[in-house]
Amino acid sequence: MYILRGFVVWFIIIALETVHGILREALLSPIVGGFTARRIAFFIGLGLIFAVSLVFIRWINARTVSQLLAVGAMWMVLTFSFELGLGFLLGLSSERILEDYDVTRGGFMAFGMLFLLFAPLLASRFRNANANVSE
Repeated sequence: MYILRGFVVWFIIIALETVHGILREALLSPIVGGFTARRIAFFIGLGLIFAVSLVFIRWINARTVSQLLAVGAMWMVLTFSFELGLGFLLGLSSERILEDYDVTRGGFMAFGMLFLLFAPLLASRFRNANANVSE
């Protein structure tokens, strides 16, 4: 059940990130340029992913580290697949799509994928740490 719930939460994440990307291109890119806008938006995106993870981690109901990492791995694979599919749909070259993942060229998305992997675990630990403090 936790995998299905994790999948539902991924849809929320990807919808939010899609709106985030549209706003980045419409509002930020014209001001600072595409490359800089992607770098700035990367950190905002991490915050959005973590916020969604925090809100839904109890509902997902993954109880072990391996279950939490399985949800994160699913998010990572689904997001990478979505990025590739959307990129090709928009007519971007594979080089342009993968540029965001190439750390040597200033891309941060490889770090973003790692964050997705660990986001459920981090959110669970954060939630549990705060729950212990308030009790």
